[in-house]
Amino acid sequence: MITRRSFAASLAGLGAAPQVLLPNPLDMRIESVEMSEESYSYRTPIKFGGSVVDRVTLLNVRLRARNRAGREAEGFGSMPLGNVWSWPSRTLGYDGTLAVMRRLAGRIRELTAEFRDYGHPVEINHHLEPAWLKAAAAPGPPEPVPKLAVLVTASPFDAALHDAYGKLCGASVYRCYTREHLREDLSRYLGPEFSGLHLERFVRKSPEPRMPLYHLVGAADPIFESDIARRIGDGLPETLAEWIHYNGLTHLKIKLNGDDLAWDRDRVLAVERCAAEAMARRGARRWFYSLDFNERCPNVGYLIEFLRQIREKSPAAFRRIQYVEQPTHRDLKAHRENVMHEAARLCPVVIDESLTDLESLRLAREMGYTGAALKACKGQAQALLMAAAAQRWKMFLCVQDLTCPGASLIHSAGLAAHIPGVAAIEANARQYVPAANRGWEEKFPGIFVIKDGYMRTGILTGPGLGAV
Repeated sequence: MITRRSFAASLAGLGAAPQVLLPNPLDMRIESVEMSEESYSYRTPIKFGGSVVDRVTLLNVRLRARNRAGREAEGFGSMPLGNVWSWPSRTLGYDGTLAVMRRLAGRIRELTAEFRDYGHPVEINHHLEPAWLKAAAAPGPPEPVPKLAVLVTASPFDAALHDAYGKLCGASVYRCYTREHLREDLSRYLGPEFSGLHLERFVRKSPEPRMPLYHLVGAADPIFESDIARRIGDGLPETLAEWIHYNGLTHLKIKLNGDDLAWDRDRVLAVERCAAEAMARRGARRWFYSLDFNERCPNVGYLIEFLRQIREKSPAAFRRIQYVEQPTHRDLKAHRENVMHEAARLCPVVIDESLTDLESLRLAREMGYTGAALKACKGQAQALLMAAAAQRWKMFLCVQDLTCPGASLIHSAGLAAHIPGVAAIEANARQYVPAANRGWEEKFPGIFVIKDGYMRTGILTGPGLGAV
């Protein structure tokens, strides 16, 4: 069993000095942790960042917790092990990075189960994350495990913590981020600049009643009928126009390659032609685009010229761009030349892969980024803290998923619906891996069955994260 003293000693090599958890009658402690996996093949491959993905492994975590009064509850967390996105290794390949993340999950399970202090989930995560990172840095993997991949692997464990806590309190966990539950201010987690500010200021207790759905147009997805070599024929839409009518879409996220300016420009213009015709048939007058380069642009000049050409060729398409996501390399420190001030004057530019901690968010601001993409797959605690910092700094916010099905989509949707300023919800699993959503549609039709372009997020008020 890990005690506070031994746990602190285990972190000495990191230079970490964990603070003592402050006692609170509402605190909980971990009793046991179990994990399991599910694997699915994609209905159709998704292409992003120059890679094609056709399968997914879900990591599911069940965590039993006890409060100070002796009551117990089981929390559940689920998340895709998005190894291609979080660890784009040139040497290990898909199977190699997935194998390392699966082994790391086993070690994270052990560390989480051994931590026996009482606390709030945000506090417990604050103590555990350094140990998770240290475990990933231990000798063994043939190349260093990126921090982003560690966060993705740990995220279902963190989700299970928050889910269990809400259930112990008999409420949605979003009602459990008040000063009654988390007494410390944010300076403990974000530094002295946040002294006197509490998490409750930056999180809604109740979800937005409904939110628009962002539909993904992958780099290999058919836009027009002529783009289809052979139909799948499973009853689901296959062209963009068919999806627009099927779900009543008004928000389209366009994946771009970043290494061929003419192709990227023409891709957006093709989407605009298709959408304009489909929206006219539906009588829709307003719709929006987000553009995601997955860090493939060679430099910021590429992005600026791309936006200039879109504005020249189609002013209407340019006006519909709500934001641009992670245009250049995720390693901001190594690419300080890619400042975004000029591009951000044209539209919000947000970090995604770059965002792994407060330091990266602060550096992004210095480099001209004006927004941040929050993701449940980086951990519930981290997403909440980064949302608080971004709101404090008046940054644009969006929530993206990791082709999340089932419980992980409910988690992601709940996060989006409870963070002020988030405009829409991304939900890609319904396109690429609908098999993983089977059974969830009947339980949460407002989340999984979309007809008018909106998710009914107002239903996400159940205990914990609201999924199980």
